[in-house]
Amino acid sequence: MRVFEKRVPGRIFGPKKNEIKSQLKRLDNAELYALYSSPNIFPVIKSRRMRWVGHVERIGTRRGV
Repeated sequence: MRVFEKRVPGRIFGPKKNEIKSQLKRLDNAELYALYSSPNIFPVIKSRRMRWVGHVERIGTRRGV
């Protein structure tokens, strides 16, 4: 599970473009932590799932399902 926690912020924030060399650079753990500022991603995932459930529920009522 820790591997997942380390991989997800890298996917979310993606590589950053180096303005000087015009190349993409993967962010290291310290840079990701500075951007994300939360070592535990589980509360964020849970809140996004709950937001998605609400979205799906609203779509169902509009479509008459």
